[in-house]
Amino acid sequence: MATKATKEKEATKKEVTKAEEAKYFYAVGRRKSAIAQVRIYTKKSVDETGDETRALVQVNGKNYTDYFKDQELWETIESPFKKLKSINRFKAITKVSGGGVTGQAEAVRHGLSRALTLFDGNFSKKLRKAGYLTRDPREKERRKYGLKKARKAPQWAKR
Repeated sequence: MATKATKEKEATKKEVTKAEEAKYFYAVGRRKSAIAQVRIYTKKSVDETGDETRALVQVNGKNYTDYFKDQELWETIESPFKKLKSINRFKAITKVSGGGVTGQAEAVRHGLSRALTLFDGNFSKKLRKAGYLTRDPREKERRKYGLKKARKAPQWAKR
């Protein structure tokens, strides 16, 4: 005898498996020590209602506007979609780890751009020109022995 709650759970599981079975494009984006794993679904394969002015991007199970509190970071994540004029055409699910908030947002942007080029190779030209496909190689410099930080030396005294 199946209860109402178990039937509802099974129905939601079926919906989730439909989303997982739908074709997606996977890419990894990196920035500093942040790594973002991105899956992009076309809107046709996964129907979901939402705000028409915002992109459908989930970061670690939350909407990106809830995960990132700053408006500037929202625009960073939306920028590949805005560049291609396709804000409501895709749905993205991302997993981000490491780094700080800005690094994570830029890692998501890098991953989204890479996944969009896998979806359509013609997108590459616009995204490359905007600089979204280039992995930013700047990392934190390591600390050297005898110094307080990477380059900061202890105060020098003559006598």
